[in-house]
Amino acid sequence: MSFDSNRDFIISRSSTAVEVDEGLRQYMLKVYNYMTIGLLITAGVSYLLANSALGAMFFSPETGEPNLLGWIAIFAPLVLVFMISSAVTSGNAGKAFTLFIFYSGVTGISLTTLFWAYTGLSLLRVFLITSAMFAAMSLYGYTTKRDLTKFGTFLIMGLFGIIIAMIVNIFLKSTALYFTISVCSVVIFTGLTAWDTWKISKAYSERDSENMMTSKAIFGALALYLDFINLFITLMRFFGDRRN
Repeated sequence: MSFDSNRDFIISRSSTAVEVDEGLRQYMLKVYNYMTIGLLITAGVSYLLANSALGAMFFSPETGEPNLLGWIAIFAPLVLVFMISSAVTSGNAGKAFTLFIFYSGVTGISLTTLFWAYTGLSLLRVFLITSAMFAAMSLYGYTTKRDLTKFGTFLIMGLFGIIIAMIVNIFLKSTALYFTISVCSVVIFTGLTAWDTWKISKAYSERDSENMMTSKAIFGALALYLDFINLFITLMRFFGDRRN
């Protein structure tokens, strides 16, 4: 192979790498944009319900206990996750986006009581803390060259452990176990932020159709959205100032 041929080959490979990097950046930007839309909808719905009579349709203003509609709002996201996953698998980006918007709104309903339980200033403070932690760990997941597969397996096992412990503590009502669960939750969801970002970036393929790429971006946004929301709720237990 001649020098000119080698040079052309190197230039071609470099151009391809640049195109892939730019495509990945655009893809990740799309993921973060969808996630931000979801968070804004959730915050807006929660604030609206908490500051109007509409909140009483789902929760008791005195105790914060959910009524029938409240329980539906709490458990509906479990069904919606599977519906979004099905839409993504079939490459139906429009349906996936609609379901994600609905998911964000329903989650906002279930978080209404946070505005009743905590002061607005502490909600803002914890939101900023959560944002900083999320940004740092997501940046690490996006830029790291390490394979985080085993790390993710450990985190998923930890997540199931937390869920089991929470169910057990419903009956035990142990303050010590509640504190332990909260600490472990911060560690788990912080780690999941990095792992999910890494996994989302690895799922990118420049050969995907626009429809499929959008569908995958929405599903990735859902994963990061859940990491952010769960991290925020957990940090509120430590840094939130309760209303008198």
